[in-house]
Amino acid sequence: MIQLRTYVYIDSLQPQLAAYMASVSQGFLPVPGDAALWIEVSPGMAVHRLTDIALKATRVHLSQQVVEREFGTMVVHHRDQSDVREAGRVVLQRMGAQQSDRAVCRVTWNEIIRGMMPDHTVLINRQNRRGSMILPEQSMFILETEPAGYVIYAANQAEKAANITLIDVRAVGAYGRLTIAGREADVDEAAAAAVHAVQNPSWS
Repeated sequence: MIQLRTYVYIDSLQPQLAAYMASVSQGFLPVPGDAALWIEVSPGMAVHRLTDIALKATRVHLSQQVVEREFGTMVVHHRDQSDVREAGRVVLQRMGAQQSDRAVCRVTWNEIIRGMMPDHTVLINRQNRRGSMILPEQSMFILETEPAGYVIYAANQAEKAANITLIDVRAVGAYGRLTIAGREADVDEAAAAAVHAVQNPSWS
């Protein structure tokens, strides 16, 4: 029995998120404006079968696949939104599932830290991140979700909503983590958009 944990459709990848995904992906790299589909299932090995179904049925490209013992993640993308939607449809059909069967996203942490100190920002910038750097005096928003994949949608919606800098997006494993930075007003707006996104995830 395959459990659908995360099912997130993104109509148009924003520039920073597309660049971030390209920095961590080992497959075909997405570009801004591509539609994307992020699916996470349990057990992890089942993701191979689902990936095969999506690639054979449509023209989508596989940008990422992570196979852990408990969770498996696949990320497909294409310039044509209809191909991405069709990939999702055939995967769900083979699973005997619907989008509504996906796990409800739980926000496990949600905080804005204002006026970051230099020591703190230097430490964050030296960590194993793939995004941009955070600067002293900026505000920082951090979000943690369960399941992990929902932070991808949160990051995309935050970037749509305000002029922020994407610092880190970790969307695999037991928990997802998002870090963004910028001017205080922009971070406030982006944080509200991110939280609303995970509480109301997209439907394709």
